[in-house]
Amino acid sequence: MRIDTLTHHGLGRAEDGSLVPRTLPGEEAELRDDGTVRIIAPSPDRVTPPCRHFKTCGGCTVQHASDTFVAAWKTGIVSRALAAQDLPDTVAGIETSPANSRRRARFSGRRTKSGATIGFHARASSDVIDTPDCQLVTPGLLARRATAAAFTAAICSRKSELGLTFTEGPAGDDLHLAHDAPLTEAMRHDLTRIAQEQGLARLSYGDEVIVTLDPPVQVFGTGRVVPPPGAFLQATAHGQATLTAAVLRITQGARRVVDLFAGCGTFSLPLATRARVHAVEGDAAMTRALDAGWRATPGLHTLTTEARDLFRRPLLPDELSAFDAAVVDPPRAGARAQIAELAAAHVPTVAMVSCDPATFARDARVLVGAGYAMAPPLVVDQFRWSPHVELVTAFTMT
Repeated sequence: MRIDTLTHHGLGRAEDGSLVPRTLPGEEAELRDDGTVRIIAPSPDRVTPPCRHFKTCGGCTVQHASDTFVAAWKTGIVSRALAAQDLPDTVAGIETSPANSRRRARFSGRRTKSGATIGFHARASSDVIDTPDCQLVTPGLLARRATAAAFTAAICSRKSELGLTFTEGPAGDDLHLAHDAPLTEAMRHDLTRIAQEQGLARLSYGDEVIVTLDPPVQVFGTGRVVPPPGAFLQATAHGQATLTAAVLRITQGARRVVDLFAGCGTFSLPLATRARVHAVEGDAAMTRALDAGWRATPGLHTLTTEARDLFRRPLLPDELSAFDAAVVDPPRAGARAQIAELAAAHVPTVAMVSCDPATFARDARVLVGAGYAMAPPLVVDQFRWSPHVELVTAFTMT
């Protein structure tokens, strides 16, 4: 079969509509009876995958494609989403995080006869693939395989699986465990002991913090915040810096800024170095962490917080009228309700950050229809070798 295009999920689409993984446009491929694919005529964009686990691990999608191809593919995803909403489809470029830069990752652990398998799921499978040479995560997280194995051996039976989300930070690593077994006092004792032996900053199990040995701070601008377990964090330091620089550039000169879907302050605290900020977030624990970080950081402008569900209770035009700039960084579903109110309020400048090009384009169309001019978006590729795309751009009232 001949591969015509690459879908936004990273699958090659053949002439007959078949979806074939790990192929590229223009290639001729043979689908074998055992489900494997043999490339008969490779694309000039095909490269040797940098990770030896690529053929079996499902964590990455397009390691077989050159960086140039992947950059064009990801910017193309954004351009097509914009064109589908009758918006200008030009992008400002792409910033790609380097290999071995993911500072946060969710590993899976399974107990074995000899110890534990630590890694990621195989593609479309519950099988866990051991990934000792992963090229995605930081060297520090890769070195945490022994930590993951210790917890897996302590918690798991041979039939169960443990989810381990590690987050790097300047004060040490934060680990969140996800497992079906109820937490007992014996487990709590064992988990505390392992956390101490492994030198973790904090350990949590489900909704409960087991032990905090050193507050696991994250740095946003000049502020230091201790996020609640499982709180959102940009995947790479490079991605966070790129998005923050863009938001600061877009809102340059604003005196009052509202940060919508503010999280723990990724943008709020850097903005507070030069403007009064009102941060709104649906998770009360995150707003408390942000407020504590602001109070502990000298030299910042006033920063107020509000725990509010912006999907059900968006800020209304009379509330938005106090601000001369807004930052919007919603989850994948977008910000349909809040964007409608921003459009009606005519806030002079809007900086929109998005992790989903389709919902971004849908919301952007509302702002453009209300009289805003949209600048070409910058694509930010934090999730290297995956189909995931982020972007940021400015909307200004004309």
